[in-house]
Amino acid sequence: MSTLLSADNVTVTFTGGTLGRRQVKHALDGVSLQIGEDPPAIIAIVGESGSGKTTLTRLLLGLMAPTGGRVSYRGKLLSEMDRAERLTYRREVQAIFQDPFAAYNPFYRVDRALLLPLQRFGLARNRDEAYERIREALTVVGLRPAETLGRYPHQLSGGQRQRVMIARALLLNPRIIIADEPASMVDASLRATILDTLYRLKTEKGISLIYVTHDLTTAYQIADHVLVMNSGKVVESGDPDSVILNPQHPYTKSLISAIPSVDPDVSWGLDDDARVTAHG
Repeated sequence: MSTLLSADNVTVTFTGGTLGRRQVKHALDGVSLQIGEDPPAIIAIVGESGSGKTTLTRLLLGLMAPTGGRVSYRGKLLSEMDRAERLTYRREVQAIFQDPFAAYNPFYRVDRALLLPLQRFGLARNRDEAYERIREALTVVGLRPAETLGRYPHQLSGGQRQRVMIARALLLNPRIIIADEPASMVDASLRATILDTLYRLKTEKGISLIYVTHDLTTAYQIADHVLVMNSGKVVESGDPDSVILNPQHPYTKSLISAIPSVDPDVSWGLDDDARVTAHG
């Protein structure tokens, strides 16, 4: 199996403090992760705030460079890519961020957020073809084009705005989507819809996902592989059943024990029937 995106033993170190009291913080400490070419997979990166999840996401998106280690796409170091290689990487590795409102310019209709990437990467010959692709992408993520296009961001719900961002990523025919807490700022009723949409991108479109979350329950539902992070390190890694049903590391156990149950007298503990994917 050839590797699409990999981080090999990466570290990120920040230095701060005042003169004579310099402090060194390891945001990442020897983290490794790989996503293969085929079959598509969902890798969940789980941890609390400050665990290093966002720093790892920024490395994988090429938004920052590691202090040590390597980040590669299709075997090529991001730092050594030429302009054409980096353009391909930018198109094939897309991001969906936590706040669906902050991703928009409120002065423009949502059409602009969908048209610009098509124009930037030359993926539509004219405006009619661009809108045809946009309508198709919106339909894939469960939105009605006639009720979405022509509107300003504030005229859409949080769930609609987030699904427009998923459609925007889908327009570029990506190989990997990095989704950083994509459902954390929407109502619980919409969370399952967004997770279902992401899951179907894997099963129907062959797109791999890196799903960054603090929520072990959703990671268990949709992921093929789970990495648990704490203080910049991967403390546990494996398939969801082994990591969540049979955790070995004290930190993973503490995360699981902290999850509330509907019935306070019954542990949330998952059984053989509990792992139901977001699509049903």
